[in-house]
Amino acid sequence: MTLLQVMPQDAPQDVLLRTRDGARIAALLKELGVEYGHWELRATVTADTTQEELLDSYRAEIDALRARDGLLVVDVAQLLPAPGPEWEERAAKARSTFLEEHRHAEDEVRFFAHGTGCFYLHIEGKVYAVVCEAGDLLSVPAGTLHWFDMGPRPEFAAIRFFKEEDGWVGDFTEDPIAQGFPRLDSLLAGDQ
Repeated sequence: MTLLQVMPQDAPQDVLLRTRDGARIAALLKELGVEYGHWELRATVTADTTQEELLDSYRAEIDALRARDGLLVVDVAQLLPAPGPEWEERAAKARSTFLEEHRHAEDEVRFFAHGTGCFYLHIEGKVYAVVCEAGDLLSVPAGTLHWFDMGPRPEFAAIRFFKEEDGWVGDFTEDPIAQGFPRLDSLLAGDQ
């Protein structure tokens, strides 16, 4: 189940709201223009799962979303743990890249088929940390300031949707705001 934690942009230690209530999360995000939904899980993702196998598992949902929103490009971004320093370096580099505040010229639409990741949405003086888990679909409107944390040991597979091939390219603000907010592992530790 998704977790939402809301904090003032200038006081990340102050938690204004923390909930795992899916209906409440969806309603609050809808007020911000952010779409949140849930798809039934149909695939088990392993290191051997191909992009085509994963996409085929969700073909009906993918086709419906593409038709509704005019999304032309669909692919899979995944990072699954593997032994060795090569994977650790790749994971650390991927994590640090998206931990910087940025925006996109088009909506950022992601379905988490496996694992966990956190989108931090910087909207109207607040930061909305949305922890997405397997089954969650999130659509962040174009131009929304945000960053993404895949955690210290990334494990996720996300189906990504775009209107253009370069739709995933971020426009980075160079604002250090993301450095002051709790990371994915800290947010999840708060549940224990």
